[in-house]
Amino acid sequence: MVNCGLVTQKNVPVPLKSISVEVLVQDHVSTVSSTLLYVNEEERPLEALFVFPLPADAAVCHFSAKIGEQEIVAELQNRETARDRYDDAVSSGQQAFLLEESAESPDVFGLSVGCLSPGQNAAVTIIYVTELDVQADHSLRFCLPGVLNPRYTPAGSGAGIVSEISSVCGAVPYTLTLSVHVSSPKPISKLESNCTLDPLVFLHSEHTQATVNLSPGHMFDKDVELFLYYQDPHQPSAIVEAGVATAPSGSLMRDPVVMISLYPEFLEEVMSSLATQGEFIFLMDRSGSMGEVMHHGIGAQTRIESAKDTLLLLLKSLPMGCYFNIFGFGSRFEAFSSYESVEYNQDTLDEALKSVKRMQADLCGTEILEPLKYIYSQRCKPNHPRQLFIFTDGEVGNTKEVLDLVKHHVHSHRCFSFGIGEGASTALITGMAREGSGHAQFITGTDRMQPKVMQSLRFALQPPVFNISVRWTLPGGIRVEKLSQPIKVLFQGQRALIYGRLKGESSGGSEGTVTVKYRLKDQLVKNQLHFCLKPTEETGLAVHRLAARTRIRFLEQKERASSARLKSVRRKIVELSVQAGVSSVHTAFIAINKDSRQTVEGPLLQRRVPTRGFRHFPNRPMLRGGGRWSSDCESDEEPSGDGCGK
Repeated sequence: MVNCGLVTQKNVPVPLKSISVEVLVQDHVSTVSSTLLYVNEEERPLEALFVFPLPADAAVCHFSAKIGEQEIVAELQNRETARDRYDDAVSSGQQAFLLEESAESPDVFGLSVGCLSPGQNAAVTIIYVTELDVQADHSLRFCLPGVLNPRYTPAGSGAGIVSEISSVCGAVPYTLTLSVHVSSPKPISKLESNCTLDPLVFLHSEHTQATVNLSPGHMFDKDVELFLYYQDPHQPSAIVEAGVATAPSGSLMRDPVVMISLYPEFLEEVMSSLATQGEFIFLMDRSGSMGEVMHHGIGAQTRIESAKDTLLLLLKSLPMGCYFNIFGFGSRFEAFSSYESVEYNQDTLDEALKSVKRMQADLCGTEILEPLKYIYSQRCKPNHPRQLFIFTDGEVGNTKEVLDLVKHHVHSHRCFSFGIGEGASTALITGMAREGSGHAQFITGTDRMQPKVMQSLRFALQPPVFNISVRWTLPGGIRVEKLSQPIKVLFQGQRALIYGRLKGESSGGSEGTVTVKYRLKDQLVKNQLHFCLKPTEETGLAVHRLAARTRIRFLEQKERASSARLKSVRRKIVELSVQAGVSSVHTAFIAINKDSRQTVEGPLLQRRVPTRGFRHFPNRPMLRGGGRWSSDCESDEEPSGDGCGK
């Protein structure tokens, strides 16, 4: 039997037909609105599950569904309450929609669409805000993830949403349209992309506003990357956003919130004497998934080849007299020549280059915890600060466990992470760099590899910054509640973001000052920014939501670090999440169409919307909500772990 319409490789209809995305960029913050069109072309009501990626630092702030002319706006509730309400609604024949964040990885979301009647359409809209990352060439990077690689889940660890991924090779059976509007106080120089774009259209002669569209026909078979270039990109700036007058008294949304963007400038004499000492440890992912190609295109490298090129470039650039070692990991790990770091000279370099060139993606699963534990168990070399470089496609299901380990050893090293290929977990890559006081890079092609690699090495050679303090000077009557975590790391020219909640009313004065002080090679350095307290117009509460997300992530880390899993911290997370309308690991968006009652005979048809991925993902069953979900991986192969049999 052949089904009509969009089908998977197993000839199963796909209820998701298209995704339409609108992006509004304001300076270095973007608001992304994605509308997913679902159509049930089958003869029975169905329930669909779509597991998809979002940027790890995104703040999801709106979820709604439109059936015909009726729009249902979702509520953000306690996660378990939302799940129970969804199950009850579906069981009683009501249309219901559930959006929840993965408990294992904050860059993975699950969208459940329940009781979609035969022939019925549903347009589901998700809105999130996110900061744009600064690149080595000073551009700002926006990424719309289109690739969600199946996550390798080590034995004994929880699976959750990440095990519900259904993937196909190549293009997914639904289309994407994308439009971007850029608005900035700085003139826009240019906009580049890894995808084909229509010409950039400037809306004003000052070049401070522009629009661009993705060219027609894009099949969403890869991540969509945009690189935005401003004139004078490293100018410090501040955005003060007004609160919502109708928000509950005492809530974050009621008061103004300020976002400070600083670019530290180190003293010239410090930058001219970069370190020539250090212990450089390179940890290379050699799991089976690293044998996959970077992207679908002419001359595409495999991930392992791209990672090897990156590592070779780093090895050739190390300072003479330092120490280094190379580890490869998969289901087991092994080291270059010995498990002790060796002195860097021409002989050891030549031997290392030969060893790297022989590397293959032949070590099966992605078990990153054990090699990390071994590296951290080794004593650091005196007068040679340890710098850890990690290369991985990020296909792990125990992300939070890995991040906790890196954070526990932050005082003994700095961690520089490289996400190799499309679909690399942003939660893992950026998280390791954040918890390890280092820097993260994403390598998706050869064109931008060299500047990214050399930037990370320059950062690693910069001396560490100590005793970082942030001081606010505000007019009388105004005080600030700090929403950001304390700054742990600063690099020359790299952006540092600070969020603060402004309370009270000014008795006079309209300007505030933020002063960042730190010690760098026994010198006291001070960076300062003066800013106007008058709220910036037309920010759409993006700053409030990003600030709330920052605070929620801090509380989630605090909860994980507590052996008692403090209930009081969880309550604070849920309260802030609901007040700000920003998702968290303990909340979920739930929308129910209470007007849709029908008699459902027997179980609903269950359909998984596939994401572009790879065939080697294991066919693991996953039961949730009374066993509603069963695995239906889009693979005709036998279960195979991460490219190898178990």
